[in-house]
Amino acid sequence: MENLTISFIQSDLHWHNPKDNFVEFEDKINALQNSSNLIILPEMFTTGFTMEPEKVADTPEGETLQWMKKMALKSNAVITGSSVIKDKGNYYNRLYWVTPQGTFEQYDKRHLFRMANENQHYAEGITRLVASIDQWKICPLICYDLRFPVWSRNVKWGNNFERTHQYDVLIYVASWPEKRSYAWKNLLIARAIENQCYVLGVNRIGVDGNNISYTGDSVVLNYLGEVISSTPSSIACTETVTLNLTALQNFRKNFPAIHDADAYELNL
Repeated sequence: MENLTISFIQSDLHWHNPKDNFVEFEDKINALQNSSNLIILPEMFTTGFTMEPEKVADTPEGETLQWMKKMALKSNAVITGSSVIKDKGNYYNRLYWVTPQGTFEQYDKRHLFRMANENQHYAEGITRLVASIDQWKICPLICYDLRFPVWSRNVKWGNNFERTHQYDVLIYVASWPEKRSYAWKNLLIARAIENQCYVLGVNRIGVDGNNISYTGDSVVLNYLGEVISSTPSSIACTETVTLNLTALQNFRKNFPAIHDADAYELNL
């Protein structure tokens, strides 16, 4: 598969109301009419970015995952987005990656936003996910992860310190507030350039139950940090973009900066 077609949904969210969010996103996914390989939803798309997980948490294979499996099958596309999950006594901001075949993978948010006390209500993840769609490799991360470039570094180490790229597309699903939109826009550009990959930032709009405002500013960037597609601020919309793998591979071949990447290890 040389071309990968991705749709992302920039939307307001119903506060602490999974059922209404399921209905709204189902309508928007149905409107795509099976035109995409991957559909991306925002962070905590079932509830909004809440610090009251005990009120809204789902079980690991509960209603959220079952709904995502249904929609993945119906749309013949991978569906991804994060929600609040209680697992073995802990709450997680967990992203599911669900295929049309009903299989799934998961990623628990690594960097918890302490300025909103997320670290006091949720357990952090320790393992990054790199998923596949055909020959495409895709790394989905969550919101505050964007501020930590080491966690998203696109280097795979081989024998004799041989360096290769681990993924082709980097995704951030987010509830990133309007007052920090400048950081959102510029950090996404930085991640695209330094990792020589496509980057998608998918953010919500509206005002949440804590009276925090979000303008979305969802965007798709190429490996040069250039905008391929962007959404209007504060407007609910669905965007679809097609990415080309050969163009990415040719760029990496002609500008092989990865061979000068620093070796490092993460201490988790």
